[in-house]
Amino acid sequence: MKSLFEQMGGTYTKVGDYYLPNLLPAEKEIEIGIWGQRHARYLKKHHKVVYYELLTRGKLNEYLADLNEQAED
Repeated sequence: MKSLFEQMGGTYTKVGDYYLPNLLPAEKEIEIGIWGQRHARYLKKHHKVVYYELLTRGKLNEYLADLNEQAED
């Protein structure tokens, strides 16, 4: 019998002897440069709501990589 979480499309990952729910969406593996890393620190310190919103939506790395690209151009 599936749990309500599984019935709604949720998945689990086995860590040791425990199954932990995958609560955050998987983010793309994108290399983030120095400007993206600095902006991430700035957001985390001064704009926590924006930082955690991007993080929980799975868009933080994409946002930071795009910002880094703009800064390098």
